[in-house]
Amino acid sequence: MSAALREDRRKLAVLIDADNVSPKLCEALIQEIANYGVASVKRAYGDWTTPQLSSWKDILHEYAIGPMQQFSYTTGKNSTDSSMIIDAMDLLYTDKFDGFCLVTSDSDFTKLATRIREFGLVVYGFGEKKTPTSLQAACDKFVFLEALDVPQDEAKKGDSKTSSPRSKKFTKQKLNQDAKLINMLRGAVDATSDEAGWANISFVGQHIANQSSFDSRNYGYRKLSELIEVTELFDTDKRNVRDDGSYTLYIRDKRFKN
Repeated sequence: MSAALREDRRKLAVLIDADNVSPKLCEALIQEIANYGVASVKRAYGDWTTPQLSSWKDILHEYAIGPMQQFSYTTGKNSTDSSMIIDAMDLLYTDKFDGFCLVTSDSDFTKLATRIREFGLVVYGFGEKKTPTSLQAACDKFVFLEALDVPQDEAKKGDSKTSSPRSKKFTKQKLNQDAKLINMLRGAVDATSDEAGWANISFVGQHIANQSSFDSRNYGYRKLSELIEVTELFDTDKRNVRDDGSYTLYIRDKRFKN
């Protein structure tokens, strides 16, 4: 079975922190998760007796998301977090899943993501740009909710979390000032390149995915190739151009010397 097919068939447990996620993002979120596997379990956590979660109720039915009730027994403490963590561990121990999707911006879930990965399961994280780097790094892949393609009719409703359907593109200057990003790109190219310094961009992307939760959309670019082109730090070479216009892209660090 191919790696791509295997990923499509992954059984995923989707756990949503409804207290901190807008229901207007749900359609885009479910579509994104479908790229990684089948959402075998979908649960949203919060105190459903409170008015602030009322806008979630129609969404729950539409996407067959199970509402998990958690009363706020103590002011100032987020009992939703504890409920999600306990459920996640229960699901983990069933040994029925290939991965988890944690939809939250709360750093309290960092240890949970780490524990799940220690069991050999993949963890996809979804949260706002304000999500602490500790949680982002704990996931195999982390996608900013602002980077998802929110339907225009939802975006026009004025929700601050969905008013911009896609992350603003980083400029060349801003990308190149991100030393961590540039070092990661150059390191991946160097690790996957041939003797002439050329690297297949697919291998570059896989190498990056193996070591970080990187997603080019978090910088405003749908594809890694688009982001790399903007930096102007790499030469590009289109190979095996086919009749339908598709091709295999190779890149090389402009600093490379034969």
